[in-house]
Amino acid sequence: MTLEEKQQEIIEEFTIYDDWMDKYEYIIDLGKDLPKIEENLKTEDRLIEGCQSRVWLAHRFEDNKMHFSADSDAIITKGIIGLLIRVLDHESPEEIIKSDLHFIADIGLHEHLSPTRSNGLASMVKKLKMSALAELSK
Repeated sequence: MTLEEKQQEIIEEFTIYDDWMDKYEYIIDLGKDLPKIEENLKTEDRLIEGCQSRVWLAHRFEDNKMHFSADSDAIITKGIIGLLIRVLDHESPEEIIKSDLHFIADIGLHEHLSPTRSNGLASMVKKLKMSALAELSK
């Protein structure tokens, strides 16, 4: 599945719900499917700065593809990073760097997050893209 197809799938899933409380519940449920970061990788250098809650992100690079795992101490944040990983996992660093993650706006996520969570979302996107850039720079 391409990066664009993954985004379209998420957009379609969110159209099922009319109410944002139901969408929040769905985001929380998605966090339960998040590829879990190993406990020994929950280090300060893997914390995403700019997030209201604590969010750890790890990656590995195999066969020219990025593979991410993460965790958060907040259930909604865990769902948000889970959405991002769902789209960007198993993609090449080049694809990740140039990606336009339009699904975030298309599902209305930005306008339904508090300003601090919205800043955290931007920080998560930046960290994912910086991880890809770091692999290209090696």
